[in-house]
Amino acid sequence: MIQILARLRDIRFLRYVLASVGALAVDVGMFLALMAVGIAAAPASAAGYSLGIVTHWLLSSRTVFQDTVAARGQGRNRQKAMFVLSALVGLGLTTAIVAAGVALGVDARLAKLVAIAASFMATWLLRSRLIFRTQESA
Repeated sequence: MIQILARLRDIRFLRYVLASVGALAVDVGMFLALMAVGIAAAPASAAGYSLGIVTHWLLSSRTVFQDTVAARGQGRNRQKAMFVLSALVGLGLTTAIVAAGVALGVDARLAKLVAIAASFMATWLLRSRLIFRTQESA
């Protein structure tokens, strides 16, 4: 039984990775599209990130954590709010890592890659252990 649960967690993690890649693609695609039509970088980045959060919620709640998403109503609204808060934790972590890396003389692109990995793991832990926790982990 423990092996089955471990395998299901591995599959869930893989689905989360794929959902994250999809959300990142939407985020970056929107950012680049808005920049191409003359929108300034900061608002384009904010719009892309916001659309990425919505995309990640849709993918996560329907394909990753579909068995633990709350029914419509107050429970689901609470999960959505916590999901957005976890995204803001990821954003803050990313911003801090990139800023620290640049301050230490690290190339910003390398710092961004480290930040993406750290943010990914932080949001995975928050979402899998807190926001969409199963009864076994509660």
